[in-house]
Amino acid sequence: MPDMLNADLHCHSTFSDGTLSPEALAQRARERGVQLWALTDHDEVSGLDRASAAAAQQGLAFLSGVEVSVSFGETTVHIVGLGFDWHHAGLRAGLARTRGGREQRAREMAAGLEKVGIGGAYEGALRYVGNPDLISRTHFARFLVETRVCRDPAEVFRHYLVEGKPGFVPHRWARLQDAVQWIVQAGGLAVIAHPARYHLNGGEEHALFSSFKDYGGQGVEVVTGSHFPHEYAIYADLANSFGLYASRGCDFHSPGESGTDFGALPPLPSGVPPVWQALEGRILHPGAPQHTAVH
Repeated sequence: MPDMLNADLHCHSTFSDGTLSPEALAQRARERGVQLWALTDHDEVSGLDRASAAAAQQGLAFLSGVEVSVSFGETTVHIVGLGFDWHHAGLRAGLARTRGGREQRAREMAAGLEKVGIGGAYEGALRYVGNPDLISRTHFARFLVETRVCRDPAEVFRHYLVEGKPGFVPHRWARLQDAVQWIVQAGGLAVIAHPARYHLNGGEEHALFSSFKDYGGQGVEVVTGSHFPHEYAIYADLANSFGLYASRGCDFHSPGESGTDFGALPPLPSGVPPVWQALEGRILHPGAPQHTAVH
């Protein structure tokens, strides 16, 4: 596939913390000029059957995707998986274990908010959850905006949902090694999502990239809605330094919340190999037989 493909390989549906269905996302992506699309819900692959069918209906090339929550040191990082068999038993079992602690964490978040006078937050957040197993801080943020505690989700996070604030509860997610191996064993390619967002120092970032590569990871998001333009070149250089493929995705969640929409990202910087070149045999093309197994 060409280097300059309009690929968007990171977004979320109502199966995790997005507000649009897989069908609506596929239509939005196609209308905005996307040529290759992946749905990457958090720790969940249940939307991929519908997403692959919707992509075919829209004439979009499609890759299976997921975004796995990982604890690395004291930081939560995200690993995107692309091009895997989404019915693989090992992958599904690992994702189910990762999802398992979310409900208890959510109840503890609500208890913390209640201590500062914000009642009913758990029930309020549930109103925004398409999949109760994946209740998250984003759903609490939507509730606090709806009830006018804050003006927007960014203000909610600053004042209530980050470390040291009343609604913050840490959670131990999957190990980096496990997340990468679930993806690889299911026939996919693992990608570090939006690395600039973790605010790691140089040594911590080198440790993340080195460990990820040692465990079998092969890609990193270079152009993403979570990066500033000057960071594209930084992570293109890191991709080349570690021998990784470059990925691209807007991290779209909702028309009213996401700062970057489908089709709005610039191309990958020149001189860095795009991830879709390594995934050509795993892409579901319009008109081809729809299957989930990777051979």
